[in-house]
Amino acid sequence: MAMDLVDGTMDGECLCGAVTVHVSGRHEGQPGACHCSICRTWTGGLFVGFHAEDDAVTVEGDVRTYRSSPFADRAFCPVCGTSLWIRDLETGSGYDLMPGLFPALHGAPLKSEIYSDQAPAYIALSGDHVRQTQAEWEANHPFVEGDVR
Repeated sequence: MAMDLVDGTMDGECLCGAVTVHVSGRHEGQPGACHCSICRTWTGGLFVGFHAEDDAVTVEGDVRTYRSSPFADRAFCPVCGTSLWIRDLETGSGYDLMPGLFPALHGAPLKSEIYSDQAPAYIALSGDHVRQTQAEWEANHPFVEGDVR
């Protein structure tokens, strides 16, 4: 899946407002969804995120991180628990931010869905977007060694 980056500026914040995230620069304009077991456990359903380059993201406030796999950290607000982002530590290639933090992305359509064959019955995503199964995703991302949970 090619990453179509756009230039732009937008602000987001956690539920309590203790953490603010400012995006100014290259980022995806559409979010993607993941149904892997770690994302399902972390969010209680599925992870939805959009990519932003490192130099495009500024964070203010206290943030906690959790090393959820050999290759990624997940961040959250220690006050209200809002999920903020995932960072790929293997490639150091930016942030996968939670679009719910950013009102500007409210109308953005879903771009992609990975681990689509792992989606629970209670989460069926409609629309015309790219879907990849666990096998398809992992074939293109060899650093992921199976649904790691």
